[in-house]
Amino acid sequence: MTVWLYGDDVNTDMLFPGKYTYTCSTPEEIRPHLLEELDPSFASRVQRGDIIMAGKNFGCGSSREQPVVGLRAVGIEAIVAKSFARIFYRAAINQGLVLIECPAAVEAYREGDPVEVDAEAGTVRVGEQVFSFPPLPPEILAIREAGGLLPYTWKKLQEKKG
Repeated sequence: MTVWLYGDDVNTDMLFPGKYTYTCSTPEEIRPHLLEELDPSFASRVQRGDIIMAGKNFGCGSSREQPVVGLRAVGIEAIVAKSFARIFYRAAINQGLVLIECPAAVEAYREGDPVEVDAEAGTVRVGEQVFSFPPLPPEILAIREAGGLLPYTWKKLQEKKG
């Protein structure tokens, strides 16, 4: 598991360049361009289960879905940041990508520290330190488990049909 550390104001163009907005829509098309201008090694090195740690206002900028779709598709376990842009936060919920707002954990992180996120319990472990955040609501965890809002909604509809 790798922890990717980024600073403040990482915008959606840094996560997925806007020049590809109308030419890349599937996870396979999006992946090679993830963070290509911010961190050219990211797309080729990211692994399922990796975590991103970041500063404030992560995901600011335009309201495109590709950054969230891509990060979820490559298997990012969670993004722990000091704060998130509101539109990005909602897009992440829709795709089942876990976002954790925990400034103290980000401040404590040093390169090489192991990081563990327990979204259900509301904890982030950085090295030997444990930081708390409000646990994610069961509905958001269920959306993540289902693979996003659309599969979650479909599952709920099927359950009602019985």
